[in-house]
Amino acid sequence: MKHFLGKSPSGLFATQTLTGHVIRGAVAFALLYLAIEQQHLHPVASLLAGLLAFVAMRGCPVCWTIGLVETIRQRHGVTRS
Repeated sequence: MKHFLGKSPSGLFATQTLTGHVIRGAVAFALLYLAIEQQHLHPVASLLAGLLAFVAMRGCPVCWTIGLVETIRQRHGVTRS
């Protein structure tokens, strides 16, 4: 599982596999949806879901998107100039 969801040595936000990165994103966005939907009914659970989403994304949604680009670049062997 660590290989599947582990950080890539080549990128700051990249994941070792593209599938793992997309799964992390899906979990994070589901948690964000839950946090927004439950904020009036269960504010503590909503806050916890939001924090877990940021942990799953390794930062904000922009950080996750940057990691997605880095993961795709490392998969296709593109290096930085």
